[in-house]
Formats: sequence, structure tokens, C-alpha cells
Amino acid sequence: MSLTLDTYRLVGRSGLRVSPLALGAATFGTESGWGAEPEDARKLFDVYVDRGGNFIDTADTYSNGSSERLLGEFARGKRENLVLATKYTTLRRPGDPNARGAHRKNLFASVESSLRRLNTDYIDLFYLHVWDFTTPVEEILRGLDDLVRQGKILYVGISNAPAWQVSRMQAIADLRGWSPLVALQIEYNLIERTGERDLIPMAREMGLGVVPYSPLAGGLLTGKYSRDDLTSANAASADGTRKSFNFALGTLTERNLAIADVVKEIGAE
Repeated sequence: MSLTLDTYRLVGRSGLRVSPLALGAATFGTESGWGAEPEDARKLFDVYVDRGGNFIDTADTYSNGSSERLLGEFARGKRENLVLATKYTTLRRPGDPNARGAHRKNLFASVESSLRRLNTDYIDLFYLHVWDFTTPVEEILRGLDDLVRQGKILYVGISNAPAWQVSRMQAIADLRGWSPLVALQIEYNLIERTGERDLIPMAREMGLGVVPYSPLAGGLLTGKYSRDDLTSANAASADGTRKSFNFALGTLTERNLAIADVVKEIGAE
């Protein structure tokens, strides 16, 4: 049996059904200096949805907010058929110390902003995006549960957080009767496999569905980069291109290019 976009799966210990491959919309819009123009983003969206895809991922600050705005336009007339996932915690407004982080004030403001940009009354899956090592977990969980009770978000997820904190939060949510975490988003690919050590086994045990991002390691595993790019990306590290972005993230390295070489060899075989 072939795996198609309408071969739906459950998200963690929930009844929410999603496509086995999500459409990542982080590069919808060019406000960050690179990405997909609106007409190209629309083509990607239409192809994905027309083939049965229903799971779309974004965040409040992707492409400086244009990702959510474009998805709000694209989803018009199809909203009920889609599972829209977005996130909060990254800096929304420079100069405002409360416009970032996991705390309750930023949480509620972020949700309201995302609802406006997405042109919707509710968010299907809402993630804590980046762990801030500051906000008490009870404050986070209670705030998320309040939003679920208000109907503004339906399911709760977490991304880029230590496994021990995620498992602790899940236990607290269970004991307090608060909305449980149903999804864990992590970077996972042939270059970044550290999630296999504790995050993925933890998710399996605690009932979280794993949603991997960057499966091609920022394009490195496609074979599009070479050793020459190591020098050129370093020289143009602030030019706003995807190449310089990968270099700044530490993805474009000699080690990772060697892994990509092996992938190309296997592909050739």
C-alpha cells in the first residue's frame, strides 16, 4: 500500500487526524530576506491540499508574520478541512521585554495576534516554540489550558525543550487535569539524530506524537551544497540568504557535507 497524504495518522494520544507529511510554511513570504513569493507559496499550498494534505505548520514570527498572513488567505473557504499548527515564544516586537518568552502575558498576546493573521477563530495545534529556562511550567500549562477552555486553541504541543522538562510537564498536566501535550516537534534527520537518545523514547512513553522538522537538514541532504559553499557562506554570513542562514546555524559544515556525500553514494546505488 502506498503512503499518500490522505493516509491520516493520529497525533499522539489524541483523536486528531493529520497527514503523514506536514506542509512547513516557515518560508512563506520573503520578509526575512529569503523565502517563497506569495504566488509560489500559493502553488505549494494548493498542490499539498489538493492531494489530500491537511496538516500545515507555521509560527507567529516566520517571515516576520507573513507566513501566517498568507496561510490565512490561502485557507479561506477550506479552514474546516485543515489542521493549522502555529507557535509562540520568539520575539514579536523588538524593544518590548514581554514580547517574547513562554510567560502568560506573551502567550495570550501571541495567540490573539496569530488568530488575526490566520483569519480564524481557533488554532488546531499550538506549540510552545522555544524553551526559555525562566517561566515556571505551571504558568505555561495553566495558560495553555485556559486557552483550550476558551476554545481559542484545541490541542497543545511543545518544541525545542529538554526531555526531562517535557515529561515533567506531561505528568503535571495529568495530575492537575489540565490539557495534555499531544505533539513534540524536534529537529530530526540523518545529520541531527540526538532525539533518538531521549526525546523520541520519552514521547512514545508519554503519549506525544513526534513531528520532525528540517528532514533534509536545511537542504544539505539534497546535495545542493559543496565544500566551496563553506567559504562563500562564511564570507557572506550576513547576506540574508538560505546558505548564510544554514552556515550561521552550524548546519553547513565539513562533517555534515561528508554525511551528505554518503547519502548521494547510496542514492546513486
